[in-house]
Amino acid sequence: MTTAVTDPNRAPVAFGRRAVPQLFEQLQVQDPAHKVRALTSLCDLVHEPERLYQTVNGGFLKQLQVLLQDEDAAVKSKTCELLHLVTNHSIGRSALLHSSLLPPLSDLMDDPSVSCRTNAHRVLYGLAQLPAGAEALLSLVPRLMLRLCQLEEVRREKQEEEQELLLSTLASCSRLDPLPALATDGVPVLGRTLTHTSTGIRREAAAALMALSVPGEGKQQVCDHGVLPTLLPLLHDRNLDVQINAAGVIMNTVIIRPGKYLCLELNFIPVLLQLLSEEEDDERKKRRKTLVIYCLRALTALSEAPEGRVILSSELPLLERRSKEQDEDVRRAAQTAIKVVTWKP
Repeated sequence: MTTAVTDPNRAPVAFGRRAVPQLFEQLQVQDPAHKVRALTSLCDLVHEPERLYQTVNGGFLKQLQVLLQDEDAAVKSKTCELLHLVTNHSIGRSALLHSSLLPPLSDLMDDPSVSCRTNAHRVLYGLAQLPAGAEALLSLVPRLMLRLCQLEEVRREKQEEEQELLLSTLASCSRLDPLPALATDGVPVLGRTLTHTSTGIRREAAAALMALSVPGEGKQQVCDHGVLPTLLPLLHDRNLDVQINAAGVIMNTVIIRPGKYLCLELNFIPVLLQLLSEEEDDERKKRRKTLVIYCLRALTALSEAPEGRVILSSELPLLERRSKEQDEDVRRAAQTAIKVVTWKP
């Protein structure tokens, strides 16, 4: 027995445990519109933990592989939407990682349909939130970089969500292992992306670049490809996360000598000091904690250069004020900065 159809965009749903199997049976018909209605009903059902568990553990996921290769864009897009809902839960992410769906899913990154590509990226983004998922997607990094280059060449508003999701997936993979992205021109491509008008894209591009600037090779590439001047205005960005990620790249890069002297030439110190001196109430202190620590660490590295130490010697009152913060992490970072600034050879 099935429920009455009240929505023409959805397939009728059977009662009880028969609902999920019946809808997957309907996915085997040839009519694309019928498949989309069945998929829409499945999207409704998997919000319920019991139905999600039944979908994942009942052997139904493997049936979606054919739908990911369907000729109809709406069928592929709705299939990705269903998979995205499945990946909202750990049991679904784990099941998808152990399925055979990743190859056909990754092929949709090049699909002509914007909706299809965006929904596919939502699934990949969900998987990348798990370390095991990020590891499984490392082999896709070259394709992600290629697609990012294509999106950068033609900046279109309809593609911004796709680009933001792609960058977030790339950042998650690069935190695990930055070498694949570094080997595929990740630093210069991300450097160009930092100038995007979309806040979300700037935020995720800076996050990915911070991951790439952790190894020595990445630090050197940030210097060699002229990315530091692009980061400077991001420290003034209206979005706090953009500021934090940009400061993180600078913090990583100034560890090496070329990074120190390039930042000194670009006059980064006054900007970093300005960020440290901003007025904060308790709530704002909590939100800006990471930014403050990144700035303190960057200034500490810059003070290792004699030129930086001279400039920062006159800013000891600000550093001393930060060294008396209640937050232990901020206090320790400021105390370290003071030790390096006041060091006598």
